Amino acid sequence: MQKKVLKVNPKDNVIVALMDLHAGESVHLDGTDYTILKDIKAKHKFAAVDFEDGDHILMYGVIVGKANQSIKQGEVITTENVKHQSAKVVGKTETLGWTPPNVDKWKDRTFMGYHREDGQVGTENVWLFFPLVFCENKNIETLKDIFEKELLHDKASKHQLLLRSLLNGGVAVEVEKEQTDTRIFKNIDARFITHQGGCGGIRQDAEALGRLFAGYVNNPNVAGATVLSLGCQNLQVQIFMDALHALAPNNKKQIVVYEQQKSGTIDEMLTGVIKDSYEGIKKANEIERKPASITKLNIGLECGGSDGFSGISANPVLGEVSDIMATVGGTTLLAEFPELCGVEQELVNRCINDEDGVKFLKLMKDFEASVVAAGSGFDMNPSPGNIKDGLITDAMKSAGASKKGGAAPIVEVLDFTEYATKSGLNLLCTPGNDAECTTALVGSGATVVLFTTGLGTPMGNPISPVVKISSNTILAEKMSDIIDFNAGTVISGEKTIPEAADELLELIINVASGEVKTKADVLNQNDFIPWRRGVSL
Repeated sequence: MQKKVLKVNPKDNVIVALMDLHAGESVHLDGTDYTILKDIKAKHKFAAVDFEDGDHILMYGVIVGKANQSIKQGEVITTENVKHQSAKVVGKTETLGWTPPNVDKWKDRTFMGYHREDGQVGTENVWLFFPLVFCENKNIETLKDIFEKELLHDKASKHQLLLRSLLNGGVAVEVEKEQTDTRIFKNIDARFITHQGGCGGIRQDAEALGRLFAGYVNNPNVAGATVLSLGCQNLQVQIFMDALHALAPNNKKQIVVYEQQKSGTIDEMLTGVIKDSYEGIKKANEIERKPASITKLNIGLECGGSDGFSGISANPVLGEVSDIMATVGGTTLLAEFPELCGVEQELVNRCINDEDGVKFLKLMKDFEASVVAAGSGFDMNPSPGNIKDGLITDAMKSAGASKKGGAAPIVEVLDFTEYATKSGLNLLCTPGNDAECTTALVGSGATVVLFTTGLGTPMGNPISPVVKISSNTILAEKMSDIIDFNAGTVISGEKTIPEAADELLELIINVASGEVKTKADVLNQNDFIPWRRGVSL
């Protein structure tokens, strides 16, 4: 029988409702009976003790809020009676030890990947088209239309077929015939990025965009790239090429670059782009998948549309996967710095090198200062959806979000656009914004992204598969077209966190090997939003 309530950490003074509770109902936990004073929806928390104004609220064993009025035992905690509060950080106070999980079943596992000359191994083989400035978006869209229709021959979607039948007077289209995959090149995908940057704004944003694109080209999921430039923009071709050279001095991937102001007419430029890109794509199609150790995987860890169950089901499952990968010698990236507010002390203590702890705190301080200067703050991070489903303070959201990083030592702290080169758990400075975070993770080398959600989001990425993990079974069933894995079995008691993590890692290996397509890929969900280093939570 499923439990009704849960205390996440013995130190906690709030209790999580695992199902709807009703006023007057009595629940039993750890030898104590609690009387529910008002109806409480699943995912929300109620007071385990009486609180007075100013008392700290503890969850996950850390401070996640402060009572701003009296709260009786059994009363639900809300944004009206609790405010954001987190513990102060004083720098590294101790070195945290950890017990690595048993990885006998994983240490020799392999996946079928694309081996690159620099030793990296990709989970995809993509030819990437992108502009250095928004002025070239139209040309990228034109190329997308041409290549997808004539070269890739992508299958017609269900909705294309619907419109086609309507245009045909309501006569049904022969679905089987239309859905046949007639792609000329079976071993390469072409993906197309557009964006609103590269000029205007501040030069630093243009330079950061150049470094981000360098990270995408260096990502082993990319076989080569076609780059369009107008010519007069802030993000000059040389800035991008210098960033790529700094990241990959011996880059052997083919880069096709065209500058419109040097090419004459659009027709002349596109003619050259198509010819040169076709030759590059044809050559890249010769690359085939070969076995590689799972230590070659670089896994991004992210959450979006979180709910009150995310921190006790989906996120800890990712944490277990991250610990397994760190133990075998793989790489994981934990991002979303606004959602690490309140757990800084633990993360600083987990940094192997003291300088990384200092760097982490500076990045956090500078990030929060920029937000405060704009009249906001990290305490404004929980979205209306988060709050509605039980995450009422940023510290509470952060304490649950940080569980994605497991317990492994932190090998390096990276700023936005810095590329991961060390195996183990890395911290990457990004906003919590779903698309900006995913975009940044892949630019720092993530070849697979694990994305937990309690409310549902269709988020994807142009070059790296995004595996969507639901925190609850209701969501997994309701939005089955976007959810790849259900961690709600942890809430129901069907699986333990380690059991769910083992099942998830098997799925990751299948996705990395090209044997399973993520729901985001099936939906052709290719989101790309670069972080402009201003205010973004």
